Amino acid sequence: MLKGIKICGISDLETLSYIIDHRYPPNFIGFISNYKKSKRYVTFEKLRILTSVEKKNINFVSVLVNPNDEILEEMKGLNFDYYQLYDVEPNKTKMIKEKYGVKIITALTIKNKKDVNKYKNYLGITDIFLFDGKGYEKSISFDHKLLNFVPNSINKMIAGDIKIDDISNFNNKNIFVDLSGALENEEGKKDIKKINELLNLVKKNET
Repeated sequence: MLKGIKICGISDLETLSYIIDHRYPPNFIGFISNYKKSKRYVTFEKLRILTSVEKKNINFVSVLVNPNDEILEEMKGLNFDYYQLYDVEPNKTKMIKEKYGVKIITALTIKNKKDVNKYKNYLGITDIFLFDGKGYEKSISFDHKLLNFVPNSINKMIAGDIKIDDISNFNNKNIFVDLSGALENEEGKKDIKKINELLNLVKKNET
């Protein structure tokens, strides 16, 4: 069975409220917190507003690319359950987890088996491993068969150009699925109709 869903790249209060109040809400909502190259980037002041809402049972995730100390100090005052870290070495990841008291999603960008095997360096530190494509803000896919090298005991999440129609492919996988671009319209804004379609489909596949 699919373990759950993360909707990433939320940047406005209307969409956030819709997701939280949906009858089949996701497990995680992600916010791009310091990567300004992304069209989904959210300023600190806006993050403060978005993360102050009643999130019910949903985990809020701060997506951080190689964050410096200044960013980390800013983020500590916000209501995040997880930090999703790109390009952060194991020692620094451990320090962040211990100092700021958050759970960690280590994001590994994948092209080959060598990239996948980097998860071994974070064992005992990371709560969830996110296996993503190399595109960062561009949603590039990778060969999902590479995850066959990762034991089932590892808590896994997958991202990278995943479409709504792909959800059924993960039914028998013990894995979280992370979607962002597939939930946007032609203008690059989150589309509530697509979000509704996704969440209803996930529920349908659970039954």
